[in-house]
Amino acid sequence: MNTKPVLTLSEVNALLDAAQQEAEANGWKVTIAVADDGGHLLGLRRLDGAPAMTVGIATEKARSAALGARETQQFEEMINGGRNAFLSVPLQGMLSGGVPVWVEGQMAGTVGISGVKPDQDVQIAKAAVAAIA
Repeated sequence: MNTKPVLTLSEVNALLDAAQQEAEANGWKVTIAVADDGGHLLGLRRLDGAPAMTVGIATEKARSAALGARETQQFEEMINGGRNAFLSVPLQGMLSGGVPVWVEGQMAGTVGISGVKPDQDVQIAKAAVAAIA
């Protein structure tokens, strides 16, 4: 039987904490979502002042990163590069800000961020992932 890494509650909280620290250090009001490798929500944190709509967007970015097993920025770049047919894919979070958490070559989960510019969402997500790497 194969085994795979999974995110524990301790790791989910570490991801949320690291993302929050990165966002607050820059004065950014965001929502942070952490999902498992199937895109199921494990943790969510909406920082003070983050718009309500960021909750759904961050959650969908985390889900899309999990189901696609890649950073959601790659989806956005494909669409912006002219592959408009990709808009029909049944994923709602194909914007930059969803980043997988890789452990020993396997995806254990994902982080999704929403609330600031695309590169800033990615910066926060990657800071979170780096905290448990």
